[in-house]
Amino acid sequence: MRVLIINTSERIGGAAIAANRLMEALRKGGVKVQMLVRDKQTDRLTVLAVKGKWSMGLRFLWERLCIYIANGFSRKNLFQVDIANTGTDVTKLPAFERADVVHLHWVNQGFLSLADIDRIMHSGKKVVITMHDQWYFTGICHYSAQCDKYQTLCQDCELMNGHLLGDLAKKVFLRKQHIYRDARLTFVGCSRWMASLAQNSLLTKGHQVLSIPNAIDTDVFCPHDKAEARKVFGLPIDKHLLLFGCQRITDERKGFRFLVEALTLIKRNHPALAEATEIAVVGGEAENIRHEVPFDIIPISYVSDPQKMVSLYNAVDVYVTPSLQDNLPNTIMEAMACGIPCVGFNVGGIPEMIDHKENGYVATYKDAQDFADGIVWTLTSDRQALSTHARQKVMTTYSEDIVAQKYLEVYDV
Repeated sequence: MRVLIINTSERIGGAAIAANRLMEALRKGGVKVQMLVRDKQTDRLTVLAVKGKWSMGLRFLWERLCIYIANGFSRKNLFQVDIANTGTDVTKLPAFERADVVHLHWVNQGFLSLADIDRIMHSGKKVVITMHDQWYFTGICHYSAQCDKYQTLCQDCELMNGHLLGDLAKKVFLRKQHIYRDARLTFVGCSRWMASLAQNSLLTKGHQVLSIPNAIDTDVFCPHDKAEARKVFGLPIDKHLLLFGCQRITDERKGFRFLVEALTLIKRNHPALAEATEIAVVGGEAENIRHEVPFDIIPISYVSDPQKMVSLYNAVDVYVTPSLQDNLPNTIMEAMACGIPCVGFNVGGIPEMIDHKENGYVATYKDAQDFADGIVWTLTSDRQALSTHARQKVMTTYSEDIVAQKYLEVYDV
């Protein structure tokens, strides 16, 4: 069996990381697998890049321009939607022609157009779609928040300010419905939450919708000596350490303001614990938020080396993720694989990962006080027991052999 995984980027973004890990899991299981991307970041032979870097860049800009115009010349929500009006035909590539199964992941921002997806769907290949967000079963949005129009017909999208180019949500929704109708297609949600949303969409009717989690290499992401790990980043030995990671603090979905509020509550109600605790912030905006956080911040620039990321997870005591919308965050999986308990809101796929008060704490949605209580509880509980349970959860649910086998069963159908 030959499998071709398709994703916009090779390494950047959660979907890219998940697609990469699946490729490696399948390869270790004896499957002939390659990955086709628009943006290639390594020299690995198993990863192929489409040609035409400049033309791909122009396609990306053209799609954004069309959204900008349709949005009443407003940049608001410019990257919250994709209309897939331009892209690259990959069906003539040798790797595509050799493949028995074509596995689509995140293909937006000018990589594949609706016409390209149509050609893939009607190529005669078995097609599997892994949904890292909602875009495949909505009109144009990646996360619908409280909107459920995708269950019947997306139209008058709340993320768009106008209809200068017509009702794009409705146009794209109806086009997807036509593309999917007779396709040999299976939808896969990375979480049970995502799969349940997809099952309620008009676009998935008549198709199989499954839930299969992302995979992780538990030989790479594993526990290490905490004191040694702290030395790698020069972190204090005598402090409790929280870890928070975010590429864009301004993204409301990441819930940064709830983390600030929770830390403020801890400082007010548990001053001794607050004094003994610092927070490491990994990402490009760590320095910019120093004045907003009531705890001492340790800024850490973006970490691309997996081994260094393993050291960072092992260096901290708790990973905090106040995300307000998320599928199956790789960061939670990575932290738990290293034996680090996590605190997150009861939203999306997060409560499927964190078992409340067993390997972390699941706080009531948008409740900063409960999030604060979760941090305090985790810091003051039996850390070794939490660590053991976190590692066990990953080993039994997200290990490479388990996930690869589930996908092989889908491919063989």
